[in-house]
Amino acid sequence: MSVSEFENMVAGLNYDCLDSDLRTLRASARLACAKYNAHPSAGNMKHITRLFKAVGSAVLEPGFQCDYGVNIEVGRNFYANFNCILLDAAPIIIGDDVLLGPNVHIYTSDHPKDAEQRKKGICFAKAVHIGDNVWIGGGAKILSGVNIGEGVIVGANAVVSKDISAFTTYY
Repeated sequence: MSVSEFENMVAGLNYDCLDSDLRTLRASARLACAKYNAHPSAGNMKHITRLFKAVGSAVLEPGFQCDYGVNIEVGRNFYANFNCILLDAAPIIIGDDVLLGPNVHIYTSDHPKDAEQRKKGICFAKAVHIGDNVWIGGGAKILSGVNIGEGVIVGANAVVSKDISAFTTYY
């Protein structure tokens, strides 16, 4: 039995991002996000909660986008300000009481250094974990494989490429 590109993706292995099943999943996520963003309200949150793997309680301002939705878990009292993007080829696990400023981007996807592999659509992904009581300032970018500890504050426009220890302020 062959392993699907989706299974490779969530396992953190190389996968073909041009795969038709993955394209279909991305299209479904875009549609759900578009429906939500057109009329963002608590009642319309159904479009997002159908996507997410787990949702404690969440408020997402308009402009929210995700790749697949199926790999996103958020705890209680999650807030994402305007235009947040969560690229969830691998799990994005977010704790309780987490605030994302406007235009925060979280990326699990990455690309090989080899140009020939990139041309073929090869990607890989690593999970991002964000602890409880974290505040991520506007415009911050969280890169693939990063773990952010409890109580962390990430400053506006920061690019986070390495783990951040609990109760640290990172600029």
